[in-house]
Amino acid sequence: MPETVRVSIVDCQPSTARKQNPAVSSNDSQSDTSPRRTKSKRRLTPGRIFVYRIAVFVTAIFLEVIWRTARRRVIGAERLEALLREHGAVVPVFWHQHLLICARFLTDRRVVGLKPGFMISPSVDGEAPSMLARLYGAHVVRGSGSYTGVRAVRGVHQAIAKELISPAITPDGPRGPRFKMKPGAIFTAQISRKPVVPIAYAAKPARVLKTWDKFVIPFPFAKIRIAIGEPYFPERRLDDAQMESAQRELEQRLLATFKEAEKHLD
Repeated sequence: MPETVRVSIVDCQPSTARKQNPAVSSNDSQSDTSPRRTKSKRRLTPGRIFVYRIAVFVTAIFLEVIWRTARRRVIGAERLEALLREHGAVVPVFWHQHLLICARFLTDRRVVGLKPGFMISPSVDGEAPSMLARLYGAHVVRGSGSYTGVRAVRGVHQAIAKELISPAITPDGPRGPRFKMKPGAIFTAQISRKPVVPIAYAAKPARVLKTWDKFVIPFPFAKIRIAIGEPYFPERRLDDAQMESAQRELEQRLLATFKEAEKHLD
């Protein structure tokens, strides 16, 4: 029998970060908007594309087994639906650690009014996730919260304004630091005038991988609780200090959202 793992952001938080702040832890909806260059020096060769397609196919089967056998419950779904009725679209955010299940939740088509989209790294590493997102019918914008994030935000804004896409962002992706909010989601909310909505999940049993983000993979037939957190409405203009404060506020809200999901596991 697999070991039962209670996913805890606090447990995954580096000890130094805990000392600093104990509360912070741990197409055309299928089209692309891609920046012209990235930091990656690798090329997307035909051989690599073929390997990615195989990997995406296998991943989709694996994900569907987890999703369809799980004992799922969503906490706060009515909050998300109310925000969508009022604003047309939102900016969902969740940590990279929670990408697997939170992304699958957004593409489940059960949330009334939600048109899912994803901001995915423009590097070669982001190609396979982009393929997977398109397989589920999601809109894809190639960008991240760091290198090409500001430029990609323009593509996200167009998707929101023209099609009411809700572009999900992993604010500590694509390579960390873990549980540290980059400004891309806040920029997106500012220019689109849409709320940022924290999402998190807890699962039991699950495995935490030895990756930079401590990626979480629930076992088949696991109990999964997905929580929708309090929306955040950033001011239209923020100076550097205010932006940093907004980032810390969203980190706190993501933690609180995870705690809400974890509370409902028992």
